[in-house]
Amino acid sequence: MSLVNLTELSGSPLFEGLAAKEIEYLGSIFTAKQIAEGKTVFVENMPGESLYLIQQGTVKISQMLAEVDEVDLMTLTSGDVFGEMAVIDGGNRQVRARISENATLFILHRSRFNTLVSEHPRLGLQLTLNIVRLFSARIRRAKKDYRAMLTVSLARKR
Repeated sequence: MSLVNLTELSGSPLFEGLAAKEIEYLGSIFTAKQIAEGKTVFVENMPGESLYLIQQGTVKISQMLAEVDEVDLMTLTSGDVFGEMAVIDGGNRQVRARISENATLFILHRSRFNTLVSEHPRLGLQLTLNIVRLFSARIRRAKKDYRAMLTVSLARKR
């Protein structure tokens, strides 16, 4: 198993509350993958098996509407995480992720996450809490965006 150096990304919200030694250990369960601009990481309804941490590059998260229109939801860069719920629930992807600038991604597979939780419960719990916080922040942001959209829509009807 190769060691992924997570040191430069230790400021990522994914690693909040973790000691340097714990982050170093996590480097042993992540894998690295370089992906070229324009390539798709995953699409909607694809089984979710991994969490992705961007080491470098840019990733666009989007969603198809009515099977013809693609709407950009967010652009992510170094230190950002996506696909985080896959390691928790293994459900299908709800969005698509596409590389918009050559990227190096650090990948945490669900099976390795589950092993971490079993073998290192305190570290597994902290990582799980950080994943839940990331997801919660995304839900709050989406709710705020939805309210703004509703406000504009209702204002137009008046």
